[in-house]
Amino acid sequence: MNQNPNSMATGKNPLAAFYRQPKIYVSLPSKGRFYPQGALDQSSNDQYSVYAMTAKDELMFKTPDALLSGQSTVELIKSCIPAILDPWSMPTIDVDFALIAIRIATYGNTMEVGTSCPHCNSDNSYDLDLTRWFEVFNNFDYQEALDADPLVVHVRPYTYKESTKTSIKAMEQQRIYQVINDDSMSDEDKLEKFGKSFIKLTELTVDIIADCITKIESPDGAVTDIAMIKDFINNCPKDIFDKISDHVTNMRDQIELKAQDVECGECHKNYSLPVTMDQSNFFGVKS
Repeated sequence: MNQNPNSMATGKNPLAAFYRQPKIYVSLPSKGRFYPQGALDQSSNDQYSVYAMTAKDELMFKTPDALLSGQSTVELIKSCIPAILDPWSMPTIDVDFALIAIRIATYGNTMEVGTSCPHCNSDNSYDLDLTRWFEVFNNFDYQEALDADPLVVHVRPYTYKESTKTSIKAMEQQRIYQVINDDSMSDEDKLEKFGKSFIKLTELTVDIIADCITKIESPDGAVTDIAMIKDFINNCPKDIFDKISDHVTNMRDQIELKAQDVECGECHKNYSLPVTMDQSNFFGVKS
């Protein structure tokens, strides 16, 4: 077969016309806000192209280490939503939405979910309409300003990278429980290990909240210096810290995917079916 001399001269792959094309176009829940410079190729019309997964993308979700670290999610988003240049820096309010959009672009609007009935233990299968969550995401508006009289605290969502800190926090919490319940350790060793873990957990909790604050307005002026903000968080009254923490958590919870009420096909009793996106089986089974 003769090769096209024009293609060879320009270095253009003659197979480029057969590369995958965008399947859908979406508007991000963040509306492009909260991305640091260089992390998002901003769209002029707030529409971003979403491509179907490649075979390489699917294989990435079979790598346990990549799943645990979050690297598989990062590589998938870079591949399928190329406008998101640095997924580690994307606000978490966009992450689940991005994964749903990729799933739809690859397999279609529905996802089959298998589950066991908690009442009779029979196996059930349900088709979930993923597009129903688009409306939830698109109607969401992140409230950046929090009134903590006489202060006004400006917050942003966690980045995907920062959200991994919450996973570390959960693991540290679990480690504390294991120490307490370890009968093979002496009370002195338990106390020492518990103290170290508790300090680490406390510091992590404070850092996570401080990282979300972009500015604090006071009667004496506005503060944006990160070191000053962290110093304030370490020394502010508990009620102010709790108010900031509750606000950040509330904003996150508003956009989390809610469990679905389903009916068992065998015993006909209702139960709650959790829906999660950042896991291998979300992309492992075609509906």
